[in-house]
Amino acid sequence: MTPMRWVYLALAIWGTVHPMYYFLSYLAANDWSLGALIDAWYVNDSTTGLTWDLTIAAVTLTIWIIAEVAVRRNWSALIAVPAIYCIGVSCGLPLYLFLRSRPIP
Repeated sequence: MTPMRWVYLALAIWGTVHPMYYFLSYLAANDWSLGALIDAWYVNDSTTGLTWDLTIAAVTLTIWIIAEVAVRRNWSALIAVPAIYCIGVSCGLPLYLFLRSRPIP
């Protein structure tokens, strides 16, 4: 495995663990209310802007992944799409780069 693949893998793990710590801490402090978490994303213009920034980045990344997978036939890389929406762009992007950088048989 190349050094860059290790970097992508490390970033995907970090992009999973670090944000998830804060999401789970927030949910635990707020009776595991997903509605409260979503409401917090729109509490002011700053968080609303960040929410839209990440949403647009997630949609763009999804379109790019689908377009590249169609050309490269690297179907296993599609696992990055649910990672984007279930975990976050901070996991989905480096995970896709990790999967994309492997040799395709």
